[in-house]
Amino acid sequence: MTTAQKYRRMVNAGNKIVVGLQRLGVAFGPMQLLTVPGRRTGVPRTFPIAVIPIDGDRYIFQAYPKAAWVANARAAAEVTLTRGRRTSPARLAEVPVEERRPLLRRLVADSPASVGKRLVTTGLAEAATPDAAAAAAERIAVFRVEPVRR
Repeated sequence: MTTAQKYRRMVNAGNKIVVGLQRLGVAFGPMQLLTVPGRRTGVPRTFPIAVIPIDGDRYIFQAYPKAAWVANARAAAEVTLTRGRRTSPARLAEVPVEERRPLLRRLVADSPASVGKRLVTTGLAEAATPDAAAAAAERIAVFRVEPVRR
């Protein structure tokens, strides 16, 4: 088993705890629950995810290769974001590759060092630096969170 696979297993176990706490109404950090219909089954799938504010918009960044939520989000017209006991519908608009570069640079520059290290550990970036994250834009999906007006 590779280091990335071991890391993924550890994170998956931790994610179950985060989901449980969020469902109890405990909100912390930038974490929210993303609920998105499965692209094949339509069954709702829930993932803990960090929603990061940058320049007045909110973004979600892929942290793992082949993340199921990314494929599901690309296929979904609408998702649900839950923080604590507050739930809101949203649309996720995938950011084009060239527009991702400055966002990825900002993400790593403005976040704790663990964010850049996670991109390296999971194999998405070559180094834990803002420039390396920007250079990996083709491999890292970025979505802008857009509110749904009803």
